[in-house]
Amino acid sequence: MRYLSTRGHADRKRFCEILLEGLAPDGGLYLPEHYPAVDAATLASWRGLPYHELAFEILSLYIDDIPAADLRAICARTYTPEVFGTPQIAPLKPLEEGLFLLGLSNGPTLAFKDMAMQLLGNLFEYELGRRGEELNILGATSGDTGSAAEYAMRGKQGVRVFMTSPHGRMSPFQQAQMFSLQDANIHNLAIRGVFDDCQDIVKAVSNDLAFKRQYRIGTVNSINWARLVAQVVYYFAGYFQATRANDEKVSFAVPSGNFGNICAGHVARQMGLPIDRLVLATNENDVLDEFFRTGVYRVRVGVDTHETSSPSMDISKASNFERFVFDLLGRDAARTRALFDDELARQGRFDLDGDPAFARAATQFGFVSGKSTHADRLATIRDTWQRLGVMVDTHTADGLKVARQHLRAGVPMIVLETALPVKFAATIVEALGREPERPAKFEGLELLPKRVTVLPADAGEVKSYIAAHCA
Repeated sequence: MRYLSTRGHADRKRFCEILLEGLAPDGGLYLPEHYPAVDAATLASWRGLPYHELAFEILSLYIDDIPAADLRAICARTYTPEVFGTPQIAPLKPLEEGLFLLGLSNGPTLAFKDMAMQLLGNLFEYELGRRGEELNILGATSGDTGSAAEYAMRGKQGVRVFMTSPHGRMSPFQQAQMFSLQDANIHNLAIRGVFDDCQDIVKAVSNDLAFKRQYRIGTVNSINWARLVAQVVYYFAGYFQATRANDEKVSFAVPSGNFGNICAGHVARQMGLPIDRLVLATNENDVLDEFFRTGVYRVRVGVDTHETSSPSMDISKASNFERFVFDLLGRDAARTRALFDDELARQGRFDLDGDPAFARAATQFGFVSGKSTHADRLATIRDTWQRLGVMVDTHTADGLKVARQHLRAGVPMIVLETALPVKFAATIVEALGREPERPAKFEGLELLPKRVTVLPADAGEVKSYIAAHCA
């Protein structure tokens, strides 16, 4: 399996090369040259596999430069009941007729990001050990990626983490999860700005090829293909739990900010998983919903990015979206580069409304969308608790609200859980008048000493910090 850039760079690379690289040299994102086709016989053979074995089967289609025995051992070491709290790893919970919740938040940081990040930590340690090298990971988080990455990488040999986050814009629990870590290889950088500023810094540093090579910069954001392909696994796991036979279809509703989670669903569908619809749910930062309704992709500046009660989706530049547009345009790298590297950079938008390709987003690729507001979140949290006895977090509530708008008779709708409610306690109290349950290991988390450096939204400042702490 070889990987190409969405912007047409001539190189074709293998998995372990792009594992440690992040962005392609031309600023594009890596995708496999083709999506492996999964036929009915293969689906049947996978049905009933334990999660770690299913992960091995799917990942081995994309990873052929790690010996099979080693990859199998990495999957087995990653996906355990001890780490994820349940033998199913991603258990499916029925909510009501035709509506299900896929539990993805049982890992160390109580968010779905653990599902891929735990694997990524083990892959990094394995490959760096094999090469005898070190890696400096630069990431951006709007809330959950940061803690998931730091908990996966803390103490790992040969790895340092430099995690940027928008200063003061995460929930108190999210901030405490990250900033309370005292491990020497973990560095928290609170950026004076919004998440998009953090993401821009990561891309700017990654595009400085001399600096990137000198300081061995890698990424853990979902621009890293390894993280995204790990997320493909739970779409298959959810499908098998919701169906009895492989001639049945399901839909997935996905709370979406940076487009990584639902992009994994797109990949699963392209592989042949019988997905009817991919339902994209945004909050008030509705850049992606606007595109799927109108064909216009229009990013917002920082002052126009709303601060909401589902803060992990307070994003107006969806970095993974380029992967989908590349496929939508028939893998036309020159056109993809013109849209993202030219039109978007100059005008802050591009418009595919009049393009025949845009219709394929729904007809060929199954995408529909919707948005949710703070009032919607409160109502959904309240209704789900009072009527069904299930407490959900704010982002999952966004997914549930939009999912109900796109239900089809006879097609199970699976909502991807985003995080546990305790991470957004203030809104849960506002909706229900009670505190969410808190796992015992997180009692007093917000009172722990914090280790964080506040920096301006400037890539040069971040590079200087990295250089000073890599000596």
